[in-house]
Formats: sequence, structure tokens, C-alpha cells
Amino acid sequence: MPKFVIERDIPGAGQLTPSQLKGISQTSCGVLSEMGPKIQWVQSYVTGDKVYCIYIAPDEATVREHASQGGFPANRVSEVAAVIDPTTAE
Repeated sequence: MPKFVIERDIPGAGQLTPSQLKGISQTSCGVLSEMGPKIQWVQSYVTGDKVYCIYIAPDEATVREHASQGGFPANRVSEVAAVIDPTTAE
């Protein structure tokens, strides 16, 4: 199944408290539970004013539906073409 990187513009994201991040995560997980196993949240990276999320889903529309149901921005959704790491150089 395809993997996607979602870029979410969230001003002040890096200043969110652990409690706020927990609440956002709980909302996301609740939506995922309702949508069923066709979409999976892998992990997210919180930066100053953005959150970058990695999802596995059948298509971009499913990723955007999750964002819509959860009330999350999905400013840019990009399908991952390849994954590389230091072992790729070997």
C-alpha cells in the first residue's frame, strides 16, 4: 500500500504542550478507528510551525478524508516514491 507524507501548517506547533499533542493524537486515532484498517498513521514530526505526518493509505483521497474528519489541515500530501537511508549507499 502507498505511503504518504502530509505537511500540515499549524502555527506554533512546536509550542504545543504534551497534553495538547496527546489530545490531537487521540482525535486522530479516533478517526482512524472509525475509518477502519485501510489507513494507518505511522508517525509524525512536530516542528516550529508545521507537523509532518507519515501515513499508509490506499490513496491521497483517503488521507484527505482523515484530515477532514479530524479537523486537521493537510496543506500538502505527497506520495512517497522511494525510501533511502545510509544503507542505500552500501
